[in-house]
Amino acid sequence: MSPLKRKKLSKIRSELDNLDNTLINIIKKRTNLVKKVLKLKDKKNQIVDQSRIRKILKNIKRKSIKNNIDPKITNRIWKNMIYAYIDYEKRNFKKK
Repeated sequence: MSPLKRKKLSKIRSELDNLDNTLINIIKKRTNLVKKVLKLKDKKNQIVDQSRIRKILKNIKRKSIKNNIDPKITNRIWKNMIYAYIDYEKRNFKKK
């Protein structure tokens, strides 16, 4: 790799690192909202809502296409995030 390309790569990676920091803050906010939602659930079987999951994924696909983003990428990201939060909710569910 040429020195010029190495310098460009370093700059892009720095931008990615900054974006990752922003994403961490967004994930923290999302986690706080999920905690609030979890407090409202009375039964553990209320954690997974398949119709809501389908609606979210359909919406993300539409927005991805509209924004010229490969919907396979966003689908995988959102599915992983959804199921990570489902796991989080199951681990943190407190019976009332």
